[in-house]
Amino acid sequence: MANHNQGGAADAPRPLSEATALIRGGLNRTAFDETAEAIFMTSGYVYASAADAEAAFAGETDRFIYSRYGNPTVAMFEERLRLIEGAESCKATASGMAAVFASLASFLSAGDRVVASQALFGSCSVILTEILPRLGIETVLVDGCKLDEWEAALSVQTNAVFLESPSNPGLQIVDLAAVSEIAHSAGAIVIVDNVFATPVLQKPMDHGADVVVYSATKHIDGQGRALGGAVLSSTQFRDDHLMPFLRHTGPSLSPFNAWTLLKGMETLRLRVDASCETAAMLAEQLQGHDKLTSALYPGHRAHPQYELAMAQMEKGGTVLAITIDGDKADTFTFLDSLRLFDISNNLGDSKSLATHPATTTHRRLGPEGRAKVGIGESMVRLSIGLEDGNELLADVMAALDHI
Repeated sequence: MANHNQGGAADAPRPLSEATALIRGGLNRTAFDETAEAIFMTSGYVYASAADAEAAFAGETDRFIYSRYGNPTVAMFEERLRLIEGAESCKATASGMAAVFASLASFLSAGDRVVASQALFGSCSVILTEILPRLGIETVLVDGCKLDEWEAALSVQTNAVFLESPSNPGLQIVDLAAVSEIAHSAGAIVIVDNVFATPVLQKPMDHGADVVVYSATKHIDGQGRALGGAVLSSTQFRDDHLMPFLRHTGPSLSPFNAWTLLKGMETLRLRVDASCETAAMLAEQLQGHDKLTSALYPGHRAHPQYELAMAQMEKGGTVLAITIDGDKADTFTFLDSLRLFDISNNLGDSKSLATHPATTTHRRLGPEGRAKVGIGESMVRLSIGLEDGNELLADVMAALDHI
């Protein structure tokens, strides 16, 4: 298919700024010269001859052959995110968890070893501590904030390191450069779940990471519409591991969802910046509140790892973790008293959302598992959206008054 993206055939390609790439990156217009990206809702493709089909499946021609392997709309999304991340390759998946699992299962085998930060999203923890061990893969968990624990765990040969920074929901920050250096000395591939930081606030590959995964369902869509995920890596990792795994296991992204995510990327920077501004204001106003024992935000100096967070991230992100000075009943009273924040298990939305991790996203960890990562029954995760900041603050303050 001809690419009618930028000017005539004689034009030399020019590097795009982030702002332009978020709008035009990967754009591949058809002969109809449509303004918006086209949605190719097709499962398969046809060939001019039997010989053409044979050549396609033999890898002798570069073309789409089946939408489980690749699709023009999905390819536009992959290329746009690749440009923003600064990676060699991007492969889309049906969800964020499909991306996480593919990043690990595509190259690990029985007898391999993984070291991971213990502060993880609940489903990530299940993959690492339940599913991979059933496949004969050892997982060792460490306190991601303590470099001595990384050093001890990585003192022997290791195949993969997996971490989140900031973590979900406690907003712990991992020193990406230091951990990557230690991990590479142990022979490990470093995989970072960058969903809280978003691709516009943090570039893990700039700090030594090898693979970056996203739930595009969160900020990339940002409007609660579509599931999607992505794995960004080197071309070699894609070709040697990821592509064979995705091709034969089939966690493919719907072309319609890819189109929705493309639309989301057009406003990603604007939305994230606006939410960060409000989140920073809320964090400042909630410090020292007599109904809270803590109000954690990576972009506020009260965060114990503020300096590290700001060395790795452009801004503090869109999420706060507050802890009510009370018990579960008090925390539920706070949540039920919110009027603008919706109670949800999602984040990164244009609507502000409040989550009780202990009974939803991290319920399966159990009391002991949650205690290890600092998730108590009084913790609330606040995902800041695009509403008026002063009205969001008033909503939180009013709900606290009900306790």
